[in-house]
Amino acid sequence: MKNESSTTTLYQVASAAGVSPATVSRFLNGTAKVSDDKRRAIERVIDELNYKPNLLAQSLKMGSTRTIGVLTQSLESGYFNRAMVGIEDAVKTAGYALLIMSGHWHADEEAERVELLIGRRVDGVAILTGNMSDQQILDFSRRVPIVAFGREVQGERTQGFCLDNYRGACEAMEYLIAQGHRRIAHISGPVDHRDARARLAGYHDTLAKHGIAIDERLVVAGEFDESSGLLAVNALLQANLRFSAIFAANDLSAYGARLALYRRNIRVPEDVSLVGFDDLHSSMYTTPPLTTVRQPLYEVGIGVGRRMLAMLGHEAAPEQVPDLSLVVRESVRLV
Repeated sequence: MKNESSTTTLYQVASAAGVSPATVSRFLNGTAKVSDDKRRAIERVIDELNYKPNLLAQSLKMGSTRTIGVLTQSLESGYFNRAMVGIEDAVKTAGYALLIMSGHWHADEEAERVELLIGRRVDGVAILTGNMSDQQILDFSRRVPIVAFGREVQGERTQGFCLDNYRGACEAMEYLIAQGHRRIAHISGPVDHRDARARLAGYHDTLAKHGIAIDERLVVAGEFDESSGLLAVNALLQANLRFSAIFAANDLSAYGARLALYRRNIRVPEDVSLVGFDDLHSSMYTTPPLTTVRQPLYEVGIGVGRRMLAMLGHEAAPEQVPDLSLVVRESVRLV
């Protein structure tokens, strides 16, 4: 039976395990390698005595809180949630926990949240996209290591990386064109968003590559959310524009577009084909299941976490930027 006492000390653990207090400390902090025999003995005693180390005291002594700050944009978004799960899985193996804050796509709010994270003495900050400038991120990195996804910023204590949104958009458009579509509408993302601009460029360039005339009236600006997808399709239909397919800049916009078509009794894919971007978990359960470009967001999170560990002095395998891929389901038909 485990000892439920909260007064067990590191010295008692060391005595019961037959090792020095310094060895127990090194094991708990992960600051040096401990032999397998000693590790097993320490783990056994910790379990038997139900020892709970004083994390605050350890943090003050080491100058480390064993905490990684994460700046996301929305705590409700399935897009960001998958990436955060990946970060957590990557860093918890080294004894780190996450402190998560949301910036809501406002540069000033994002900067305020990073200040709060630094004020809470996090060991590093992971930034998941956002609207802060690269210079702001570099300035913050003078105070804490930063890994930024969706950015190409690089510095002495900053690593940024992006997925190839342009290639993903080209792949989606190539698929629609291969299915015979020529009049393809595009619901874009916010004009100031790097990923949205790359996907729009992929839309334009693929049409041009195949000699298909570009009708800019078929491009409607959205906001990467359901309501803007619905409004975009309503605008296209009210303008009496002819199109056989829609390429939405993200899955949420595609969901809104699907609802707008349903309300007009326009069938997917029989009347209009639909392609999204992201491959959110719910996209396989829409009616019909959505064809979309898969962003490997969990793998992105793993990459962010491992890069952070490497910056904090831990051994971490070099990370390759994962590839996007088209997931073909039932929302596109051959014409």
